[in-house]
Amino acid sequence: MPVYTLPDLPYDYAALAPVISPEIIELHHDKHHAAYVKGANDTLEQLAEARDKETWGSINGLEKNLAFHLSGHILHSIYWQNMTGPKDGGGEPLAQDGVGELADAITESFGSFARFKAQLSKASATTQGSGWGVLAYEPLSGRLIVEQVYDHQGNVGQGATPILVFDAWEHAFYLQYRNQKVDFIEAMWQVVNWQDVARRYEAAKSRTDVLLLAP
Repeated sequence: MPVYTLPDLPYDYAALAPVISPEIIELHHDKHHAAYVKGANDTLEQLAEARDKETWGSINGLEKNLAFHLSGHILHSIYWQNMTGPKDGGGEPLAQDGVGELADAITESFGSFARFKAQLSKASATTQGSGWGVLAYEPLSGRLIVEQVYDHQGNVGQGATPILVFDAWEHAFYLQYRNQKVDFIEAMWQVVNWQDVARRYEAAKSRTDVLLLAP
């Protein structure tokens, strides 16, 4: 049995229109995300075979493949949940919507929501090659940080938990936005599901002893 499985979308293909077209959602989920799931499962099988046969010549490539595909699977699984239809999402997190603790954490960590939005937008839009902009909870400081992730796994601080992710790979937007990545990132703010982000923030914050730096 496969270790990893493709999660169902929490909405239909047209739910995020006009920000993201149904065609993009279908291809992105059913083809690209599915490929990362398959890649992670295939790599686990190849690593099991290497252990059984004690053939370690390809270990570097296999470990890199596992990190790439597994991270792609994890980030996409968060991505789908981070979004909701334009009528229900977007704006900024507000106490009156029940996400006041997240709003306060953003202000404390970045100075204001506007400054946070500018940093995550710029990080997402300027990632070298293919990658992501990520808002993460960093457990050592207890603060929120923005990470600029190239590919799926590079340039990431150890131990931080992603709570909001912007996919800046071309397959996430090119059919609709062509090469205007900046326009896509700006449009993404219209479909952010702050309720989901707030739940992820609370869950990450409640985890204790994530980083055991001393006995």
